[in-house]
Amino acid sequence: MSEMSTGAELGALATLRQGVRHSPELTSGIRVTLLLAVLASAGQVVVPIAVQQTLDRGIGAKGGPDLGFTLAAAAISAVAIVLTGLSSYLMTSRLFTASERGLATLRTKAFRHVHDLPMLTQNTERRGALVSRVTSDVDQISQFLVFGGILFVVSIGQVLVATVVMAVYSWQLAIVVWVAFAPLFVSIRWFQRKLSDAYTQVRQNVGALLSAVSEPVVGAAVVKAYAVEARTQQRIDAAVDANMTAQTRAQQFTVFSFSLGGISAGFANAGVLLVGVWLGAAHGMTAGRVLAFAFLVTLFVGPVQMGTQILTDAQNAIASWRRVIGVLETPADLVDPGPDGQTLPRAAVDVRFDHVTFAYPGGRPVLHDVDLTIDAGRRVAVVGETGSGKSTIAKLLTRLMDPTEGSVRLDGVDLRAIRQDSLRSSVVLVPQEGFLFDDTIAANARYGRLDATYDDISRAADELGLGDWLAGLPRGLDTRAGQRGEALSAGERQLVALLRAQLADPDLLVLDEATSAVDPALEMRIGRALERLMSGRTSVTIAHRLSTAENADEVVVIDAGRIVQRGPHDELVREHGSVYDRLHRSWVAQQGRMGA
Repeated sequence: MSEMSTGAELGALATLRQGVRHSPELTSGIRVTLLLAVLASAGQVVVPIAVQQTLDRGIGAKGGPDLGFTLAAAAISAVAIVLTGLSSYLMTSRLFTASERGLATLRTKAFRHVHDLPMLTQNTERRGALVSRVTSDVDQISQFLVFGGILFVVSIGQVLVATVVMAVYSWQLAIVVWVAFAPLFVSIRWFQRKLSDAYTQVRQNVGALLSAVSEPVVGAAVVKAYAVEARTQQRIDAAVDANMTAQTRAQQFTVFSFSLGGISAGFANAGVLLVGVWLGAAHGMTAGRVLAFAFLVTLFVGPVQMGTQILTDAQNAIASWRRVIGVLETPADLVDPGPDGQTLPRAAVDVRFDHVTFAYPGGRPVLHDVDLTIDAGRRVAVVGETGSGKSTIAKLLTRLMDPTEGSVRLDGVDLRAIRQDSLRSSVVLVPQEGFLFDDTIAANARYGRLDATYDDISRAADELGLGDWLAGLPRGLDTRAGQRGEALSAGERQLVALLRAQLADPDLLVLDEATSAVDPALEMRIGRALERLMSGRTSVTIAHRLSTAENADEVVVIDAGRIVQRGPHDELVREHGSVYDRLHRSWVAQQGRMGA
């Protein structure tokens, strides 16, 4: 289960308050908008009143039809209708603008916060589900606020105005209408709870569906290579079926409430007809009033019936809002000290792991009391078996995670006390798989320094000895990398990652060395580029290759989360029976098999 909150514990009103707090633009100019809504709603009763007045005081006037009064009533009605239409247009425009501005803020905040979340939190949430919170969930909120929100404001105003005018014309008939709709109004709370639960499940299933579809699309090569299309399709079918079941269950509540609204409307019309005839016969109610009341009932029934659909959209939107708020309310554990933090001087830094212990949430420690000092300018290779804790050291050193106990220090300063902008300019991680975006090589390299010019990038390439490689590409720096860099080979993606790091010009370089098999010529090019990249810098390499450990100033051996050996390669390799001796023998044997 994801550690990220869905906000499901929030009630509807609390959710709305939280949503407005995160998107204050939603309430921008709300008083003027509500005033326009009142005018638009009040204008709806102009026609019923005009019909009643025209029949009773115009056409049915004593002494014969009063043409002047009739024309005056028609003119006033026309002006009122124009003003009503103008008010409705202005209200709709203002609501639309405020909603889109607010939702743009919400989407931006959610997207930024996703990037502020620690890697551990991101890894516990499926990528498709996480993306759905920023995309489809916000779209659902947008749909309701732009359309349902407008209808809701107008409908509430229309029901209130219609009720007041109905009570003025005939309090008896007004009671008949409200009694007819009493079962619907009484059951609204029950419908709201059921719809809320149903649409919370719907939004969760939409996220699961996006994950089920996106994963095999990204991993299409693996799906085809292992001929698991049938199994993949089964997973997608299961997600589709679960989403269909949740949607159907939610719609059943909607259909039931809409049907109850239709039955209530039928009883209201029948009751008004019967009681109206009786009031006309027994109490002299005029034909104009009866006809006007029939119009008013229509004005009352329409928005009430529409309200059932609005209630559905509202619960769907609130469920989505809860999920987005769940992202925003998830704490970013890696807090940036900001202006109060310290700034590192730009020079090769020394590194200190001060009795560091780290455990993943709910798991046992993967690092135990690691105490390690690396002098400035030194090249250190960290080696160990798979799962020994090597990559965890790289993540702690670059503050993708914080230690459970102890501290990681650069030049004596705890990473948690260093400003993020200073840390990111001083420390660069080159991951095992250099991720490339679907853009040119130049654009991907600029992630190391956004203001880098073509000349800067070319100069950095020459410094790494990559100028001739770039010159041999179809379009040089303008060569497209493709999605996830798939237009380039694995080795070429590593070269772009090294070029990016060179542009960043870090003081501490952390490399999680790639294990991808590349051709010998390209491997030599990568090795030379790495040598030049590490020159004059403190470097920590998570080593998977024998040559890297041999060329390092010092080798740190990790076993089961503890440092068991450290020293130059030549010394460690002579410790027969040690962990490093075993690793070294394994490397030598592997080299022999590759050369055979």
